[in-house]
Amino acid sequence: MESWNPPLLHDYSKLSRRQSNRDDGRTNLSAEKVMEECELPLIDLKDLKSEDEREKINCEDAIAKASSEWGFFQVVNHGVSLELLRKMRREKMELFKAPFEKKATCGILNNSYRWGNSTATCPKQFSWSEAFHIPLTKISEAACYGEFTTLREVMVEYATSMQNLAKSLAGVLVRKLGHRDSHIREICNESSCFLRLNHYPPCQISQEIFGLVPHTDSDFLTILHQDEVGGLQLMKDSKWVAVKPNQNALIVNIGDLFQVWSNDVYKSVEHKVMANGKKERFSIAYFLCPSYDSLIGSCKEPSIYKKFTFGEYRYQIQQDVKLTGHKVGLSGFLL
Repeated sequence: MESWNPPLLHDYSKLSRRQSNRDDGRTNLSAEKVMEECELPLIDLKDLKSEDEREKINCEDAIAKASSEWGFFQVVNHGVSLELLRKMRREKMELFKAPFEKKATCGILNNSYRWGNSTATCPKQFSWSEAFHIPLTKISEAACYGEFTTLREVMVEYATSMQNLAKSLAGVLVRKLGHRDSHIREICNESSCFLRLNHYPPCQISQEIFGLVPHTDSDFLTILHQDEVGGLQLMKDSKWVAVKPNQNALIVNIGDLFQVWSNDVYKSVEHKVMANGKKERFSIAYFLCPSYDSLIGSCKEPSIYKKFTFGEYRYQIQQDVKLTGHKVGLSGFLL
């Protein structure tokens, strides 16, 4: 029988054996206590288009407040049709049910298929998941889809909807700090943004394995649509908080670049996904990124961070992962 799941157990076991040969005493991935499941701030975006100026301002204030205090929030009445979200989920599930060998070798979706973590040197750097990480520039290309022809139309519509929503939210965050949003709208276009389709198979060995290792996002902001299966956790007040899933809402989180641009007003918060012993989990993330040559700096002086291009930041992250096994991120760019 052909399996559609990647060889995660094989790869994880290899890392575990290597770890046991040079045990550093840090194999327990669940050492940090997780608080009760909580609901993220919920914001109704219909008020952004309200003719009542007070309702509009209150909505914008709520977005800025959540971005500052949580780094995460969830939105409803966001303008992305629920039918489109359902269609995307169906297509995504069909894609991940293709045999592993086909996903890994057929070049589908710009040959963007990945699983586990190829740079992991120990179990705590391993992700029990598989994903397609696709640049928006490739999404409309028919040649990218092979036999998955019905996926293309849905992906194009989905990417357009997410692009519009992301730019709207980014515009609010820029304006709340007293700046015009035209610059971010110009540097974050279809040529530099990404979609990531995620699948977390059931993990038969432990619920303490990461589905996705702790990290911050390297973009301006991320929009996530997840299913009813929990697992997403974020760092809040120095503790891990489990996020209660809400299928009808989209989750928005601030990325590193907005933290730099806002001079630490908006927070790029560490988050992770825990593997599930019984249920598989699906999600899809949209990343609002600038072009690689875009200069990122703080919106006011004195700046906490030195200026850098997005390309320089991405390169440094890759170097840090090679050297240390994990992303160092913004701490390496402090003045």
